[in-house]
Amino acid sequence: MELGGSLAVPNVQELAWSSKDVPARYVRPELELDRVSKDESVRVPVIDMSKLVGGCDDEDELAKLHSASRDWGFFQVINHGVPDKVILKMKADIQEFFSRPLQEKMECAQLPSDIQGYGQAFVVSVEQKLDWGDMLYILAQPQDVRNMRFWPRVPSSFRATLIQYSIELEKLKGILLSSMARNLGLEPEKLLTLFEEGVQGVRMNYYPPSLLTQVNEVQGLQIKKDGKWIPVDPVPGAFIVNVGDVIEIMSNGEYKSIEHRVVVNPEKERLSIAAFHNSNRNAVIGPLPDILSKEQKKRAPNYKSISYQEFLKLGQKATLEGKEKGLAHHLKIETEAAQ
Repeated sequence: MELGGSLAVPNVQELAWSSKDVPARYVRPELELDRVSKDESVRVPVIDMSKLVGGCDDEDELAKLHSASRDWGFFQVINHGVPDKVILKMKADIQEFFSRPLQEKMECAQLPSDIQGYGQAFVVSVEQKLDWGDMLYILAQPQDVRNMRFWPRVPSSFRATLIQYSIELEKLKGILLSSMARNLGLEPEKLLTLFEEGVQGVRMNYYPPSLLTQVNEVQGLQIKKDGKWIPVDPVPGAFIVNVGDVIEIMSNGEYKSIEHRVVVNPEKERLSIAAFHNSNRNAVIGPLPDILSKEQKKRAPNYKSISYQEFLKLGQKATLEGKEKGLAHHLKIETEAAQ
């Protein structure tokens, strides 16, 4: 699976430890002009997944999910069925990995031709602005895409922990897609089959504290809605779901993929774990025919249909040209590891 490589850059964690000054490549003064909402009544929707499983299909909760996917493109899910012990163990192992000496972490370093491993993603020039953070990116599902060269050996439990965590998120993905399909007037299998055996990439992020990259006194994940940046206040134990480009396209624009970003905390490190769920490699990325013909009303497609491989290449091109602007291509399920 070709996902492209990245130029080697300095380790951000080491930079943060060795100096109080943030290098110019990591400072984005233009962000100071952005409008950030401080209205505490404006919050990302929270969906109770227990009301959407086991034949429940609570109509009110389905309506909340539909509204969140259509109007926000982001939402949090609680009572999602992923065991607390699995989440806590994943978080603990991630924290342990990022706390190890640099030499140990570099055993999982990215190679020039592969996005997987420890480093930064999509760095293509020496002038490019960089993220104030390091990442470990691993393809976890299905089993045939795993390259154990990039999987940490320390802590010793890491590999088994990530496999179990990825399996649980696959289950959650299935519930989300089934519920979205119902809301779109589709049989669940119409959407589920397009993501069956799709690649799941897990990105683990470490953001050191920094006074100089603080923006508008608000830290953490932010999403852009109605021209303003809205901070996402994580609900304890919840996952944050990002609809992503693929679902937007397949729904013919009914559901939205929106811009988001991370603003670091001036005093505390931040860790997060994001799992990206791709459609399968044989899928056609385009508006679903059943949506275009819904209710016997022919709808014009708002997007062209292309192969999955072509979609990946176009997405990389946008990223490399600086046109990405914090959009996610694939259904994304994220949790805070530490903040």
